Amino acid sequence: MAWTAPRVGRTQRLGDLGTVSERHMLEGWLLWHRETLLVKCAGLEPDQLARTTVKPSSLTLLGLVRHMAEVERWWFRRSFAGEDIGDIFTGPSDGDEGLAGVRPADAERDYGLFQDEVRACDAAAAGHDLEETFISSRGTRLSLRWVYLLMIQEYARHNGHADLLRERTDGATGD
Repeated sequence: MAWTAPRVGRTQRLGDLGTVSERHMLEGWLLWHRETLLVKCAGLEPDQLARTTVKPSSLTLLGLVRHMAEVERWWFRRSFAGEDIGDIFTGPSDGDEGLAGVRPADAERDYGLFQDEVRACDAAAAGHDLEETFISSRGTRLSLRWVYLLMIQEYARHNGHADLLRERTDGATGD
Protein backbone atom coordinates (compact mmCIF):
# COMPACT_ATOMS: atom_id res chain seq x y z
CA MET A 1 0.00 0.00 0.00
CA ALA A 2 1.35 3.44 -0.94
CA TRP A 3 2.11 6.00 1.74
CA THR A 4 -0.39 8.78 2.32
CA ALA A 5 -0.07 11.73 4.65
CA PRO A 6 -1.53 10.57 7.97
CA ARG A 7 -4.78 11.87 9.42
CA VAL A 8 -4.22 14.42 12.14
CA GLY A 9 -6.08 14.36 15.42
CA ARG A 10 -6.25 17.86 16.84
CA THR A 11 -4.42 18.13 20.14
CA GLN A 12 -4.99 21.86 20.52
CA ARG A 13 -8.39 23.53 20.75
CA LEU A 14 -8.29 27.29 20.36
CA GLY A 15 -11.07 27.77 22.90
CA ASP A 16 -8.79 26.33 25.57
CA LEU A 17 -6.29 29.16 25.08
CA GLY A 18 -8.44 32.09 26.21
CA THR A 19 -7.19 32.37 29.77
CA VAL A 20 -3.87 30.54 29.90
CA SER A 21 -0.45 32.12 30.47
CA GLU A 22 1.17 33.99 27.63
CA ARG A 23 3.70 31.19 27.07
CA HIS A 24 0.99 28.53 26.87
CA MET A 25 -1.05 30.77 24.58
CA LEU A 26 1.83 31.26 22.16
CA GLU A 27 2.78 27.58 22.21
CA GLY A 28 -0.88 26.60 21.76
CA TRP A 29 -1.47 28.89 18.78
CA LEU A 30 1.73 27.66 17.16
CA LEU A 31 0.73 24.04 17.72
CA TRP A 32 -2.73 24.69 16.27
CA HIS A 33 -1.19 26.20 13.13
CA ARG A 34 1.33 23.38 12.78
CA GLU A 35 -1.52 20.88 13.02
CA THR A 36 -3.57 22.87 10.51
CA LEU A 37 -0.84 22.53 7.88
CA LEU A 38 -0.76 18.77 8.44
CA VAL A 39 -4.57 18.59 8.35
CA LYS A 40 -4.40 20.17 4.88
CA CYS A 41 -2.08 17.35 3.79
CA ALA A 42 -3.90 14.48 5.50
CA GLY A 43 -5.05 11.62 3.32
CA LEU A 44 -3.19 12.80 0.22
CA GLU A 45 -0.78 10.66 -1.74
CA PRO A 46 2.72 11.85 -2.66
CA ASP A 47 1.73 12.90 -6.20
CA GLN A 48 -1.09 15.02 -4.79
CA LEU A 49 1.16 16.64 -2.17
CA ALA A 50 3.71 17.57 -4.84
CA ARG A 51 1.18 18.82 -7.40
CA THR A 52 0.96 22.46 -8.39
CA THR A 53 -2.72 23.39 -8.53
CA VAL A 54 -2.92 27.19 -8.59
CA LYS A 55 -1.28 28.29 -11.83
CA PRO A 56 1.01 30.07 -12.49
CA SER A 57 2.34 29.44 -8.97
CA SER A 58 4.72 26.53 -8.44
CA LEU A 59 3.61 26.26 -4.79
CA THR A 60 2.71 22.79 -3.49
CA LEU A 61 1.49 21.40 -0.19
CA LEU A 62 4.68 19.40 0.21
CA GLY A 63 6.68 22.51 -0.59
CA LEU A 64 4.89 24.31 2.25
CA VAL A 65 5.71 21.47 4.66
CA ARG A 66 9.36 21.63 3.62
CA HIS A 67 9.38 25.43 3.81
CA MET A 68 7.98 25.47 7.32
CA ALA A 69 10.60 22.95 8.45
CA GLU A 70 13.28 25.34 7.17
CA VAL A 71 11.66 28.40 8.75
CA GLU A 72 11.25 26.63 12.10
CA ARG A 73 14.89 25.55 12.00
CA TRP A 74 16.14 29.00 11.03
CA TRP A 75 14.35 30.89 13.79
CA PHE A 76 14.24 28.50 16.75
CA ARG A 77 17.45 26.53 16.36
CA ARG A 78 19.86 28.52 14.25
CA SER A 79 18.90 32.06 15.29
CA PHE A 80 17.53 31.80 18.82
CA ALA A 81 19.46 28.77 20.11
CA GLY A 82 22.59 29.51 18.06
CA GLU A 83 22.93 25.94 16.81
CA ASP A 84 25.55 25.56 14.10
CA ILE A 85 23.48 23.44 11.74
CA GLY A 86 22.81 23.59 8.03
CA ASP A 87 19.63 23.56 6.02
CA ILE A 88 17.30 20.59 5.80
CA PHE A 89 16.33 21.09 2.16
CA THR A 90 17.44 24.50 0.92
CA GLY A 91 17.76 27.59 3.01
CA PRO A 92 17.36 31.32 3.25
CA SER A 93 20.57 31.95 1.33
CA ASP A 94 19.09 30.57 -1.90
CA GLY A 95 15.67 32.18 -1.50
CA ASP A 96 13.91 28.83 -1.84
CA GLU A 97 13.62 27.81 1.78
CA GLY A 98 12.40 24.32 0.86
CA LEU A 99 9.72 25.37 -1.60
CA ALA A 100 11.51 24.11 -4.71
CA GLY A 101 12.86 20.66 -5.47
CA VAL A 102 9.72 18.85 -4.33
CA ARG A 103 9.56 15.22 -5.45
CA PRO A 104 6.68 12.82 -4.79
CA ALA A 105 9.21 10.05 -4.09
CA ASP A 106 10.45 12.06 -1.08
CA ALA A 107 7.05 12.93 0.40
CA GLU A 108 7.12 10.50 3.32
CA ARG A 109 10.70 11.42 4.19
CA ASP A 110 10.03 15.18 3.90
CA TYR A 111 6.91 14.89 6.05
CA GLY A 112 8.91 13.03 8.70
CA LEU A 113 11.71 15.62 8.58
CA PHE A 114 9.15 18.34 9.24
CA GLN A 115 7.84 16.48 12.29
CA ASP A 116 11.39 15.87 13.56
CA GLU A 117 12.23 19.55 13.12
CA VAL A 118 9.15 20.67 15.04
CA ARG A 119 10.20 18.48 17.97
CA ALA A 120 13.75 19.81 17.84
CA CYS A 121 12.51 23.40 17.73
CA ASP A 122 10.24 22.85 20.71
CA ALA A 123 13.22 21.43 22.59
CA ALA A 124 15.37 24.43 21.62
CA ALA A 125 12.82 26.85 23.10
CA ALA A 126 11.93 24.80 26.18
CA GLY A 127 13.04 26.27 29.47
CA HIS A 128 13.83 29.70 28.01
CA ASP A 129 12.03 32.89 29.00
CA LEU A 130 10.04 34.69 26.34
CA GLU A 131 12.13 37.78 27.12
CA GLU A 132 15.41 36.01 26.31
CA THR A 133 17.05 37.72 23.35
CA PHE A 134 19.50 37.02 20.55
CA ILE A 135 21.01 39.01 17.71
CA SER A 136 19.49 38.21 14.31
CA SER A 137 21.51 37.70 11.13
CA ARG A 138 20.69 41.35 10.31
CA GLY A 139 22.06 42.60 13.62
CA THR A 140 18.71 43.22 15.31
CA ARG A 141 18.07 42.20 18.92
CA LEU A 142 14.98 39.95 19.00
CA SER A 143 13.25 37.95 21.74
CA LEU A 144 11.95 34.42 21.87
CA ARG A 145 8.46 35.98 22.13
CA TRP A 146 9.08 37.64 18.76
CA VAL A 147 10.03 34.26 17.26
CA TYR A 148 6.78 32.70 18.46
CA LEU A 149 4.74 35.57 17.01
CA LEU A 150 6.66 35.43 13.73
CA MET A 151 6.07 31.68 13.44
CA ILE A 152 2.35 32.04 14.16
CA GLN A 153 1.97 34.64 11.40
CA GLU A 154 4.14 32.60 9.01
CA TYR A 155 1.93 29.54 9.49
CA ALA A 156 -1.27 31.61 9.29
CA ARG A 157 -0.19 33.05 5.93
CA HIS A 158 0.92 29.73 4.50
CA ASN A 159 -2.10 27.87 5.86
CA GLY A 160 -4.17 30.22 3.72
CA HIS A 161 -2.14 29.05 0.74
CA ALA A 162 -2.63 25.45 1.86
CA ASP A 163 -6.41 26.00 1.94
CA LEU A 164 -6.39 26.93 -1.74
CA LEU A 165 -3.99 24.17 -2.74
CA ARG A 166 -6.04 21.50 -0.96
CA GLU A 167 -9.32 22.70 -2.39
CA ARG A 168 -7.86 22.64 -5.90
CA THR A 169 -6.39 19.16 -5.27
CA ASP A 170 -9.53 17.30 -4.23
CA GLY A 171 -12.20 19.83 -3.30
CA ALA A 172 -11.69 19.49 0.47
CA THR A 173 -12.32 22.65 2.49
CA GLY A 174 -12.26 23.58 6.16
CA ASP A 175 -9.60 22.62 8.63
